[in-house]
Amino acid sequence: MAPALWRGCNGLMAAFFALAALVQVVYTIPAVLTLLVGLNPLVTGNFIWKSVSATHIFFCIVWAVGLAYYLLLHTQRNIIHEEEGRELFGLLIIIAWMSLCHSSSKNPVGGRIQLAIAIVIALFPFISWVYIYINKEMRSSWPTHCKTVI
Repeated sequence: MAPALWRGCNGLMAAFFALAALVQVVYTIPAVLTLLVGLNPLVTGNFIWKSVSATHIFFCIVWAVGLAYYLLLHTQRNIIHEEEGRELFGLLIIIAWMSLCHSSSKNPVGGRIQLAIAIVIALFPFISWVYIYINKEMRSSWPTHCKTVI
């Protein structure tokens, strides 16, 4: 059961990252890496996979720190109402997911706690999207380019 849940979470996250990659190129690498984990969880032990994921995690952390600093100085509303705030949450999802996958190389399915964290992280982007999409106040503050997407 646990291996199927782990693969399912990776499939869900690969789909999320692939959809997000249509808007932000930063999601392309996690989409590919997560798809590979979904197809073969043992790939996380591969040197190339580990190197690419570690490098991407590092750059996402640097970018997230920069965005957090910018938001600290310039935020006037709720952080989710800001374009940079939504981008920061996306980077945090990448960092959390790729770190979870990166740490799974010794035990591809992980323990119960790791699997529970994976399920929460995998569902978070979709639940957040539904919340943001149905929240009329939040939609009213969207920039024009966001109002024309799904």
